[in-house]
Amino acid sequence: MGLQVLIASRGQHSLTTEVNQGLHIDLDDHDAALSTILAEARRRPFAGIIGSDDSTVELAADVANRLGLPHNPPESARLTRRKDLSRAHLMLAGCPVPIHCLLNLDKPLDTQITGLPWPCVIKPLNMAASRGVMRVNNERELYNACVRIAPIIAESTAAFERSHILIEEYIDGIEIAYEGYLHKGVLHTLTVFDKPDPLVGPFFEETIYVTPSQLDAETLALVESRVQQACTAIGLQTGPVHAELRINATDAWMLEVASRTIGGDCARTLDSGTDRNLEQLTVSLAIGKPLQPVAIEQSRGVMMIPIRQAGLLRRVEGILAAQKVPHIEKIDITISEGHELIPLPEGNQYLGFIFAQADTSDAVTAALREAHAKLKFVTAPVFRLETA
Repeated sequence: MGLQVLIASRGQHSLTTEVNQGLHIDLDDHDAALSTILAEARRRPFAGIIGSDDSTVELAADVANRLGLPHNPPESARLTRRKDLSRAHLMLAGCPVPIHCLLNLDKPLDTQITGLPWPCVIKPLNMAASRGVMRVNNERELYNACVRIAPIIAESTAAFERSHILIEEYIDGIEIAYEGYLHKGVLHTLTVFDKPDPLVGPFFEETIYVTPSQLDAETLALVESRVQQACTAIGLQTGPVHAELRINATDAWMLEVASRTIGGDCARTLDSGTDRNLEQLTVSLAIGKPLQPVAIEQSRGVMMIPIRQAGLLRRVEGILAAQKVPHIEKIDITISEGHELIPLPEGNQYLGFIFAQADTSDAVTAALREAHAKLKFVTAPVFRLETA
């Protein structure tokens, strides 16, 4: 695209050259990070700014705002990365969201949970990949889940996020992921992913995404209208949009709307087979010169390989057999041997990704399941030494 890239990150000691030689900022100190980036922009002007994940979209929006580059309002970006703020804002705007409230773990729960609709789902305020998300069916399960989530949210940098969690009504129905982009406030759909594996709890481990969706045209139109409604309510104007929704006979319920692309290597499923991909579209929006996306012709899918067994990864068996399954394009094991595997809800990683392409969504889903069944993950127990 004729552009040079400068990466701003924590990665001062990274082994990746582009990260090591980039800007090194403290993402927990917004003002200092902003000052560092703006100083660099005075030295060599930027054409666009991109926040690559939830933790950086607000900072990226603030930088772009100061430099007069295409951006979302910083406050809008902030709403997308805090689940409690997003829920409250969308509810006030009339968007269908689950009934919800905040729980303060530093105070007695008895007075905070009166009248809750069971079952419920508890969530950290700002974590991704379903980390810390748990379904609870009664008060006893809620108390146990709060004990379990406390050390997870203790890793948050903000005091409020270390002491508060979101609790919301469990919405029954099918779950889908929406991928699109905004240009001048108008939403454009790239695709809708079906999630064929049921997500009913107690944890919400995402596995298979397959596109195009098998939902009918009327339901897909409702999904797009709900995502546009949410983006407008929050104030998003430009760039990629990733949303998660639950659909039942009542409505299409907004679970998440984020001003970023789909996470991890899942974006590979949106590559059209040409040299134009999701990253190029995202960059083009950031510099104010949006590209026309190329339509996806065949059914495609990805499995985020779940971590089911805790321990140290010794080896992965069956990769060659899995690669020979018809319609399988690629298998990437992204966690190296010797790495500790931590299942949900404490963990936040996948073992890797399986990609498939076929004529129908059903064939893609079947191929992903068959390939995954041929993989065997051999682990060793983890022994921790306790100090006196």
